[in-house]
Amino acid sequence: MRKVEVVKAHEVEVKPLDLSQFTNEYTQRKPLKTLTKKEIREMANVLGLSYDETQIAFTKKLMNAYIEKETK
Repeated sequence: MRKVEVVKAHEVEVKPLDLSQFTNEYTQRKPLKTLTKKEIREMANVLGLSYDETQIAFTKKLMNAYIEKETK
């Protein structure tokens, strides 16, 4: 069972709803998340894949270009 806390009306902060936050333009303004070599190495280790540094560098460039293309 969840606990419920009762508060008084003056303790509640009321803000108007900004509908622009739910539009596509607002959500597209977020900065892109790019992959790092460390993250790629960790994924390869979890999947049990063997790799070298040239493969990691190529994968980073390829995936970051793909992410940038898909978010435009």
